[in-house]
Amino acid sequence: MSMQAVILAGGLGTRFRPLTLKTPKPMIPVMGKPYLEYQLKYLKSYDITNILLCVGYLGEMIQSHFGDGQARDMSIRYSFEKKPLGTGGALINAGNHLEDCFYLIYGDSFLPINYSLLERHFLEVDKQILMVLYDNKDDTSVPNNISLDGRGMVTKYEKGTRNRILQYVDAGVLALKREVLRTVPSDGEVSFEQEILPDYISRHECAGFVTQERFYDIGTPKRLEHFETYLKKQNQDTKAESKIQNV
Repeated sequence: MSMQAVILAGGLGTRFRPLTLKTPKPMIPVMGKPYLEYQLKYLKSYDITNILLCVGYLGEMIQSHFGDGQARDMSIRYSFEKKPLGTGGALINAGNHLEDCFYLIYGDSFLPINYSLLERHFLEVDKQILMVLYDNKDDTSVPNNISLDGRGMVTKYEKGTRNRILQYVDAGVLALKREVLRTVPSDGEVSFEQEILPDYISRHECAGFVTQERFYDIGTPKRLEHFETYLKKQNQDTKAESKIQNV
């Protein structure tokens, strides 16, 4: 059975206002469907059906749309934040809903990765954290912020920088052991990237899983357009493949 997927879906989506004044960011429509719909569909294609959605702002709309997941042959549970808690605080708030090992996925990032290979690598390296890294050689619009050593351990993580010396980008997916959260304060806002991750990097407990697959986030309207372009190409490729099979 595949690991649990925990999706951080509590963002305010301020860059999409006024749209997000009445619509939570993960529910922004993309080609007629909520963005989160594409994430869940892709996870299901790898038999990842145990889902925990960490929601906050307008979270009731997300729960109303997806329900308990039975209509999608999935199990969907919810962890509600009464106030913004940050990426780390959202996990602490999820508490007993978390499995011993789980995927952590940012709710505004879509990554078409092979989750079967990712889970296998996570079990093989046996580290507390496995971070998926995009091997970015050409895209100057995406800031490189991570470096690896020769053993595949993350040695540097500079969130929000544009350091061209670094080669990799945080692709928005991690595999974690729940015990990572044991030493984290249980109240208040906590950033996973700034207050938890550096400690495990310094202790060589954060490995990297490098992928050539481009990730698509909806951090800005322009990036949302890039995701729409990707979906249209996928649809065209699917139709072309179908025609070949019917020849």
